[in-house]
Amino acid sequence: MRVNCVGAIILDGSGRMLLVRRGRPPGEGLWSVPGGRVEPGESDPEAVAREVLEETGLTVVPGPLAGTVDRPGPGGAVYEIRDYLAEVSGGTLAAGDDAADARWFAPEELPRLPLTPGLLDALVEWAVIAPG
Repeated sequence: MRVNCVGAIILDGSGRMLLVRRGRPPGEGLWSVPGGRVEPGESDPEAVAREVLEETGLTVVPGPLAGTVDRPGPGGAVYEIRDYLAEVSGGTLAAGDDAADARWFAPEELPRLPLTPGLLDALVEWAVIAPG
């Protein structure tokens, strides 16, 4: 079974990236870009905006697709995750929904964080951040 998911790659004016610490499985305790499942009848941009608002308190304008990855899920499911670039348009940063924390990180900080598997490699491959 394939599960459609989206993520938001959000950079601020200083080049820092917004990450959330997952509060629940999968990836509980690991840092990742905000995102989650696409609900029935929802477009990818709608899902990106909803997930970011739920997890961070920020409103965003979704932009172009940065890249797509497949990740294994429970019970043999495969999460097909489409990550989009997005820009903050309002709100106040505060962790919510299934995010235990939400913070901005400089690109050089990312390799030292407990990130979800494959995130750093994908960000480098998609030229979102420079190789470390």
